Amino acid sequence: IANNNPETVSTDFDTADKLYFEPLTEEDVLNIIEKENPDGVILQFGGQTAIKLAGFLDELNVPILGTKPKQIDEAEDREKFDALMEKLDVPRPKGKAVWSLEEGLKVAESLGYPVLVRPSYVLGGQGMEITYNPVELERYLIPGFERDIKNPILIDRYLVGKEIEVDAISDGESVLIPGIMEHLERAGVHSGDSISIYPPQNISDRMKEKIWIQTEKVAIALKVVGMINIQFIEFENELYIIEVNPRSSRTVPFISKVTGVPMIDLATRAMLGEKIVDMGYGTGVYTEAELVAIKVPVFSTQKLPDVEVSLGPEMRSTGEVLGVGRTFEEALYKGFVGSGMGITKRLGSILATIKPSDQAEFLPLAKEYVNQGYRIVATEGTAKVLQEAGILVQVVKKIGEGVPNMLDLIRSGMIDMVINTPTKANDVNRDGFRIRRAAIEATIPVLTSLDTARGMLDIIKDGTIDNDIEVYNLGIVKK
Repeated sequence: IANNNPETVSTDFDTADKLYFEPLTEEDVLNIIEKENPDGVILQFGGQTAIKLAGFLDELNVPILGTKPKQIDEAEDREKFDALMEKLDVPRPKGKAVWSLEEGLKVAESLGYPVLVRPSYVLGGQGMEITYNPVELERYLIPGFERDIKNPILIDRYLVGKEIEVDAISDGESVLIPGIMEHLERAGVHSGDSISIYPPQNISDRMKEKIWIQTEKVAIALKVVGMINIQFIEFENELYIIEVNPRSSRTVPFISKVTGVPMIDLATRAMLGEKIVDMGYGTGVYTEAELVAIKVPVFSTQKLPDVEVSLGPEMRSTGEVLGVGRTFEEALYKGFVGSGMGITKRLGSILATIKPSDQAEFLPLAKEYVNQGYRIVATEGTAKVLQEAGILVQVVKKIGEGVPNMLDLIRSGMIDMVINTPTKANDVNRDGFRIRRAAIEATIPVLTSLDTARGMLDIIKDGTIDNDIEVYNLGIVKK
């Protein structure tokens, strides 16, 4: 809502600094309620911003359709949610809300590094970071507590596992999961930036059964009426819940399209009192589709100078596309093309700058890329590891070591893809940041997750790039 004060608002772009916007306030909401006098308010389709209004509207005695404010608070409040998970015997990564630097360091030491740290009550994973030692954690906590003295900082043990996501519909008694989604990138990448795969390609029937049991258990315990979004991690053959959102999520349009289950319609009918068993789609996990559908995020970082492009806990994508195919490789290739990822048919050169903790995992990927005819270019540290493994690699100079260096190769068009796993993101002074920015600005694909690099390799090995692409009617995705 724009501020209406004529002294501060101007349409003169020379004085655009005088034009500013304010978020919707509780007073604004109250004015809308008084004008509209609604029979009830649905919060579930307005994202996190709408859910935050639950307590305020409840104090005004405004009827909230669907999940009630008490249960919304139970899902949103860290201590209440942990207590509920304990009561239900549902595993989740150990963690705690801390109020001081000393407490934070002590908690992280007891949990074991790495840990995921984040502020309370944020959107899009803003401010989330994975820290690997006390020095990094201290560097995060000190300014974090200075910015917000009213709320704690949350510290969780970081589990390096497969992330799984479901959007479910409940009427308080029965639950329907239209589809289970598997993320291509392992946990640690914000769900909005992850490549989501439906139906899942690497989840066992036993794990799917666990997902159903835990989803039903949590939805019924929270007395969810309408939508619920749950994010899981599969780690060492165990299933952990990492987040529960008592609302719809960004994957609802995706999963609705590819399963044929009209999720918003069904959730609204449930909020108005209808039972899921009477809606014609059954309960439990809906029948899986025959074709593979993959949601690929879209980023605008090419147009935004000095903006980080690497994947992490903080969301960066500005949109998404859908790829559908008979195989995982075909669907992923379509998703990459639709998202603007420049995949070339000709063999080329890959600039690899891999952080030490990822180098062992990168070796088999590098060998496969070389076997497919690609040439690996790397700086001295990564190159030494590759050479010791018998992988042919061209050594290139780091930035500041003379010419031609990494930036020169990127800007001269001699690099066709960059695989870079950052040691630390959001630092404009680091070589990695400058490499990623140079590649993005030169419209060169930048892969900052080895999982994404593996997906790209699967496409290349499958020969999908060289095949004619078939177009499918979304109506035949489902059985």
